[in-house]
Amino acid sequence: MRSCVLGVALLLAPSSMALAADDVMAGYYGNTVISKGASGESRTHYKKDGTLDAVLTGPMGSINLQGTWKVDKGQLCRTYSNVPALLPMPNPVCTPVAAHKPGDSWTVQLGGQTRNVTMAAGSQ
Repeated sequence: MRSCVLGVALLLAPSSMALAADDVMAGYYGNTVISKGASGESRTHYKKDGTLDAVLTGPMGSINLQGTWKVDKGQLCRTYSNVPALLPMPNPVCTPVAAHKPGDSWTVQLGGQTRNVTMAAGSQ
């Protein structure tokens, strides 16, 4: 019986590793994506269930946002559920997506602005 269970576990292990390898967002879960640009800073936490929370900090103060995310055709699209009317931002916000892990840094273009992005370990 024990050898049967071990055999099934060995058969399933490669498929579960392949699923994790296919998830471009796997490195994001449980970590903090910090984006900085001329208009301020954002700190975003992506959850495996497709939800997110973010704190945007700029000249007018801080705003807490919640929403959902999905990967579609190489784009990470974030749809926020509580964007204040005074905040000039598209909804959803879509940017190219790539796999990252804590310690990585990269840049993105958003609304004609270059933003420097880093991933920090854990929730910050």
